[in-house]
Amino acid sequence: MSKEIYLLLADGTAYKGKSFGADGEALGEVVFTTGMVGYLETLTDPSYYGQIVLQTFPLIGNYGVIPADFESDHPRVRGYIVREWCDVPSNFRSEGDIDTFLKEKNIVGLYDIDTRALTRRLRTAGVMNGMITASLDDKEEKLAKIRAYRVEGGVEATTAKENIVEAPEEIRYRVALWDLGVKHNIVTELKKRGCEVISVPAGTTADEIAALNVDGLVLSNGPGDPADNGAVIEEIRRWTEKKIPTCGICLGHQLLALSQGAKTTKLKYGHRGGNQPVRDLETGKIFITSQNHGYAVDLASLPENAALNYENVNDGTCEGLRYKDLPAFSVQFHPEAASGPHDPGFLFDRFIDMIIAAKGGNEHAAE
Repeated sequence: MSKEIYLLLADGTAYKGKSFGADGEALGEVVFTTGMVGYLETLTDPSYYGQIVLQTFPLIGNYGVIPADFESDHPRVRGYIVREWCDVPSNFRSEGDIDTFLKEKNIVGLYDIDTRALTRRLRTAGVMNGMITASLDDKEEKLAKIRAYRVEGGVEATTAKENIVEAPEEIRYRVALWDLGVKHNIVTELKKRGCEVISVPAGTTADEIAALNVDGLVLSNGPGDPADNGAVIEEIRRWTEKKIPTCGICLGHQLLALSQGAKTTKLKYGHRGGNQPVRDLETGKIFITSQNHGYAVDLASLPENAALNYENVNDGTCEGLRYKDLPAFSVQFHPEAASGPHDPGFLFDRFIDMIIAAKGGNEHAAE
């Protein structure tokens, strides 16, 4: 029988629900994601490091646990909140149920609360810290811990520990992937396009990457406040001086902008889910994109060499930049889009075309 358990927010609000997954307490930043599918990708996305994730879709776990869909080797979320979880999953690929998975990974879960009301509170007041706890007896002591919490060290905790090389059967290009907390599908999409991918730890220097004799560089997604990564930002700045084709995704997009003199700002409740609309300012076309971020590049701070080419339809925030004096572009959304949608997948082809042009060729990756 499920035990009563609570979510206590930094503003003192408490929600009573029931426990599933692991026993214990979970302290983190409470955020919501609007994805209707892809809960496995959400749970294993390193960008959720240090956060308690709320799913707005009411039923989670109906297709079970499918390790082939994981975006990293293990979950990084601090806690998990759903309206209802399915204890009898139905999918031919399933290898278990979500309750057992959370127990195995020591992730505290909370269900049977009004997730719509919680989402509205976070949208109104902004994302805030919280704790999943079995008792409110020592509420003031717990509130002090909640209010003092900050997501820190996320990139260091999620990056690769050493260089990792992955290659397709036929290698056409060699690409470095600066691993800041990468999702596996970024590697998959690069390999599909003939790239040998060398994933390097976040602490790698620009000169060390250049010594790998790569044709291009991808700056990956990752967790936390982008401004916390001063050493990486400085190495990215040094890298851009080499004028080698570069693409930034999510946190990589933000760090590339910071390396050129821009600033970032925290959003009220971020963009998380697979239904985020983005406008291409050159063509006017709208893409539906997958996103997971709580910070954005401040448009008022853009340096002269940066030009906005994608914007969020809902709030007008920066969704992509190109650089006039560099073979570089970046996007805030996820073109690899596991588990979808796939509208912006062509951006990987654009990156490959940039590599081809730099090598003096005239073929096109999209052909």
